[in-house]
Amino acid sequence: MRVAVIGSGIAGLGSAWLLRQQHHVTLFEADSRPGGHTHTVDIPWNGRNIAVDTGFLVCNDWTYPHLLGLFAEIGIETAPSNMSFSVRIREWDLEWSGTDLAALFAQRRNLARPKFWNLLRDILRFNRDAKAWLRSAADDCTLGEFLQRGGYGLWFREGYLLPMAAAIWSCPVARMADYPARSLLHFYENHGLLNVFRRPQWRTVQGGGREYVQRILAQLPDVRLGQAVSALRPAHGGGILVHTAAGAEHFDLVVSAVHSDQAETLVRDSWPATADALSAIPYQENQAWLHHDRSFLPKREAAWSAWNFHQEQQRDGQRVVAVSYLINRLQPLDVDEPIIVTLNPEREPDPTLVWRRIQYAHPVFDHAALSAQEALRARQGMDGLYFAGAWLGHGFHEDGLRSAVAVANALGILAPWQDAAETCAAPEEVLCPQPAL
Repeated sequence: MRVAVIGSGIAGLGSAWLLRQQHHVTLFEADSRPGGHTHTVDIPWNGRNIAVDTGFLVCNDWTYPHLLGLFAEIGIETAPSNMSFSVRIREWDLEWSGTDLAALFAQRRNLARPKFWNLLRDILRFNRDAKAWLRSAADDCTLGEFLQRGGYGLWFREGYLLPMAAAIWSCPVARMADYPARSLLHFYENHGLLNVFRRPQWRTVQGGGREYVQRILAQLPDVRLGQAVSALRPAHGGGILVHTAAGAEHFDLVVSAVHSDQAETLVRDSWPATADALSAIPYQENQAWLHHDRSFLPKREAAWSAWNFHQEQQRDGQRVVAVSYLINRLQPLDVDEPIIVTLNPEREPDPTLVWRRIQYAHPVFDHAALSAQEALRARQGMDGLYFAGAWLGHGFHEDGLRSAVAVANALGILAPWQDAAETCAAPEEVLCPQPAL
C-alpha cells in the first residue's frame, strides 16, 4: 500500500522506518530541516564547529526501550550523561543543587535555615507518601490537591517539586498544579524520581541527535522536505487525499505524526469529532536561547547542574520561571566555557553571547487531555487515518516512538526490538533530571 507519513519528528521517522518494511512510504515535512525536536546546532568555537543538541538530549536503559532498540538497529552510539538539578529563587535569596553535599550547601547559609531543612524533610516525606498513595485505590486528583492534602511546605512546592516538574514538561509552574497526580507520580516512580539512591544512568547520542535522524532518512525512499500538508480528506472509493501546494495526492493510509494542534487543523473539515478530541491536547510555545551567558547559571559554580531552574521576579502576581540547561553536563563537549540553552527567560541573554534563538512547542496535560488520548486511541485507523506523536503519552521522545510502534503493530508489523522493549519494567519515558536526594 501507499502510506503517507506527515511530520519528521521521532514519531514520523519511527513510523516511516517501520512501515517501509511492507509498504511504499512517503514522508512529508513542512520544514526544510527534518527531525522536529531533535535539533542539533553547530556553533563556532576556537576555529571549529561543535555539535550542540537544543531539544532532545538524553535517554536511559530503564525507560527508553524502544528508542534504544532503534539506536541499536541503526548503529547509533551513546555516551554517559550527567543529570542534576539546581534551584535559584531571587525573592527568597535561595540557591541549591542536589548534585552532592557540596552543591546542596553551596549557599552556606542554608545550613542554618530551618525552612531549607524542612524542604529536605518534605522531599523524603513526599517520596514515601507518593509511593504509598500509588499503591492505594484512592481517587485521582490534581497535583495541587495532592500537595494541599499532604500539607507540604511552600519551599518544597515552589523550591523543588513544581519547578522540577515544570522543567520536565516545559510548562509554566502555575499549570503544573492542574496535572493529574496519579499520572505524574506514576511517571516519577518509574524514572527513579521517588528514590534516594536507585536511579537510571542517562545517556546522550554521540555526535548529536541528528546522527539518528540522518541514518533513518538515508533508509527512506521518498522524503519531501519543505512540503507542508494543508489538509486531509477522505477519497471517493477509499483512501485519503493529502493536500499540499503541489496538489492532492492519493494514499491508502496516512499517519499524522505532527503536534495535536497541527493535526486538528488537517482533519477539522473531514473528521470534526476527531478534531474536537485533538483540541483537548493543547500545545504551548516556548522560546529557547542557545548562548553562553553565565548569569543564567547559579551564582556559585558548585551549584551548577545539568538543569538550572531560576526565578528572578514577579509579573502580574505570577512567579516567572525559566530553566537553563548546561549542555556541558549533558553532552561530552570538549569546551571549557559553559554552553547553555535557556527556555523562556524573563530577560534576554547578552546579545553578544547568543548563538541562536529557537522556538519549540510542548503539549500541556490535564485530565481532559488524558481523556482525549483515550478517545483518539479508539479512533485509530478510522478511514485509514492513524495518529502518532509524543502527545499520545507524556510528551517526550520514547512516547513518540512508542506511538509509532503502536501504529506499525496495528498494521501487522513488529519492531525488530519489540520483545525486549515489551519486557521493560518501566515503559514510560521522559527527559528529566535526577532527584535532589
